[in-house]
Amino acid sequence: MIEELRISSLGVIDCSVLELGPGLTVITGETGAGKTMVVTALGLLLGGRADSGAVRAGARQARVEGLVSTTSVPGLAAAVEDAGGEVEDGTTVLARNVNAEGRSRAFVGGAAVPISTLTEITEPLVAVHGQSDQHRLLKPQTQRHALDRFGALEPLNATYAGIHDRLVATEQELAEVTASARERAREADVLRFGVDEVEAVSPQPGEDVELAAEEARLGHADTLRGAAEQAREALSSEHGSPDALGAVAAARGLLEGVRDHDPEAASLADRVAEVSYLLSDVAADVASYCSGVDTDPARLASVSERRAALLSLTRKYGETVADVLAWADASSARLLDLDSTDERIQELAATAGRLRAELAAAGLALSKARTEAAARLSSAVSDELTLLAMPHAHVRIRVSRREVTAPIDPARPPADQVAVGEQWIRFSRSGLDDVEFLLAANSGSEPRPLHKGASGGELSRVMLAVEVCLAGTSPVPTFVFDEVDSGVGGAAAVEIGRRLATLADQAQVLVVTHLPQVAAFADRHVLVEKSSDGTVTTSGLVTLDDAGRERELSRMLAGLSESDTALAHARELLDVARRRAG
Repeated sequence: MIEELRISSLGVIDCSVLELGPGLTVITGETGAGKTMVVTALGLLLGGRADSGAVRAGARQARVEGLVSTTSVPGLAAAVEDAGGEVEDGTTVLARNVNAEGRSRAFVGGAAVPISTLTEITEPLVAVHGQSDQHRLLKPQTQRHALDRFGALEPLNATYAGIHDRLVATEQELAEVTASARERAREADVLRFGVDEVEAVSPQPGEDVELAAEEARLGHADTLRGAAEQAREALSSEHGSPDALGAVAAARGLLEGVRDHDPEAASLADRVAEVSYLLSDVAADVASYCSGVDTDPARLASVSERRAALLSLTRKYGETVADVLAWADASSARLLDLDSTDERIQELAATAGRLRAELAAAGLALSKARTEAAARLSSAVSDELTLLAMPHAHVRIRVSRREVTAPIDPARPPADQVAVGEQWIRFSRSGLDDVEFLLAANSGSEPRPLHKGASGGELSRVMLAVEVCLAGTSPVPTFVFDEVDSGVGGAAAVEIGRRLATLADQAQVLVVTHLPQVAAFADRHVLVEKSSDGTVTTSGLVTLDDAGRERELSRMLAGLSESDTALAHARELLDVARRRAG
């Protein structure tokens, strides 16, 4: 709900503040006073097209600000905060600047935003109905939403939409799997060849490292054995040649001979003895190693061959044997998936068939409920139009299906077609139906689509009739009607005021009107007052008290604000409106 509207330098309005509230607010004033500037201001606030011609002469820019309650629209506060704006105490400020060159800027909660963001945020906030702004009712989706709201069909809609979304996802996956079947087969062949190659070699973890060491040892067996024999001879000679053990034994004997004369000599003798023991152990180990080094050409050839097989795998599938084994495991898992393509296609096709049957059943249930709701809403709107000075008008809401030719392969129909009994119907996420509002403005005439069968004033009244019938079900908290009473007078005008007041019981309603019969039903009456200093004309917004309302209604009735007869008539209109409230 809009709590306050502040307008600066827009058209003839210099600077005015319009305080709003729940219920019905009417805006009146003399011709040319600037009543429509209020609607223009609201249009700018809702992201409408900016016109530099609307900027007041001599001003650099026009500015419109709206203080909006965020509690009236679910998700509005979150949308403002997502846009970078602030919400304080359940309210936020929307603003629009238009400079004299035509450029404009938008603000949401103090944050500058693109005009498209302002439009998106305010779209669920206000519905504007004027003779130049009836496109909303002409949209097929708007007509369908109106019918569904009237019939309380949201549960049926939700069921149908859920099945539709599952069907779309299933058929999309089916198309992807089917289209990629050839590629998947080629991929499976490549992977299967690789896995078979790895399994044929059957590498073991760490085998490549072990074989590399063994090959190096076998390839240098003669060199290793020769070096080991020479080392053993140097440590412990078998031919009486000088060796390390003999030299150490001689050094030990010399130190043992003098150990009693000096403790340090004794310590050195003990250390040499340790060296002697170590040399003996090493000499034995070297001799053992020497005897164990054998030349085995057959084993060397076997190791080299095995390493070559492993190297062939690591060139293709990984840096090491461990990487090769990891690739083989992953490829085996992938093969299981690829090899199940045919089964998956059959499974998805069966699921799609089942979902199509469910979609047809849910669509039929929704269509039946829409048809019943259409009959009730058609009757209700037609009754409202009788009260709105269109006694011979009749609204018909047509719920129809688009029948198509049966597909060549019923097992694989087009994505947007479904079998309903013996018929094939084109469907969408909103159902099997097309919904269209038709109007027969006169008795005996054929109902025609609204954009062909209704004038601007008639279309405004059709919209009013629809909104009255939908009162309590519409999610829009604020309605704006710009001269919805055009071409109407007398008792019909009184009834239009009564119907607007009825709608205002459920929502905030703003009406620009030139009819006193409508203005009399207002909860708040705002006068657009024009003044001039001889060179510049300025308009301001004034909220009238009871006496002010009587004078303004008398002016609207007779063109004379102080006429006793007109004042009496004005009081009579106000009494009629008050009796409705009572």
